[in-house]
Amino acid sequence: MQPYPSKLLEQAVNEISRLPGIGRKTALRMALHLLRRDTSEVEALGQAVIRMRKEVIYCNRCKNISDNDVCSICANLKRDQFTVCVVEDIRDVMAVENTNQFGGVYHVLGGIISPMDGVGPQDLSIDSLLDRIEMENITEVILALPTTIEGDTTNFYIARRLNRFSVKITTIARGISIGDELEYADEVTLGRSILNRTPYNVSI
Repeated sequence: MQPYPSKLLEQAVNEISRLPGIGRKTALRMALHLLRRDTSEVEALGQAVIRMRKEVIYCNRCKNISDNDVCSICANLKRDQFTVCVVEDIRDVMAVENTNQFGGVYHVLGGIISPMDGVGPQDLSIDSLLDRIEMENITEVILALPTTIEGDTTNFYIARRLNRFSVKITTIARGISIGDELEYADEVTLGRSILNRTPYNVSI
């Protein structure tokens, strides 16, 4: 690649290319695009990213991202507060919400068990899930994790930990193909998988 005509441009490309899925060519296009925009627009983008990083927090209850100590979903008393949908990350909350088929609340694990990646149960918010079930009298836990080996392993681990509670454990129907991530499922299929969820012990 030819040397950059500006060290500042090169530095911007280096930083943008750190983002997932963005190579140096794409980063260069984005940097040049920003260079052509009004300074006020670029400053607004920069300030939005900085404020997001500094001020966005995690919900004390479900670990979803939030602007307040309790997220808007948990704070919505019209939702079924006793049915908890367990998901891998925030993107899955957004995917399920887009189906308009689920009226309960969520618990975001922050990942799934993956020994190959060095992620164990202690790295996830599983203990806080157990605390919620005990303290909030949760009646149903829906395991809505990826239909992968790692997702199934996490389902199994959580189900074992839930044995001491009198709580209904269900999992999303296998309308989601094996190996699929929730965020890439179409809304109709994902919605039906939530509605047609099955008892967990039947699905394994």
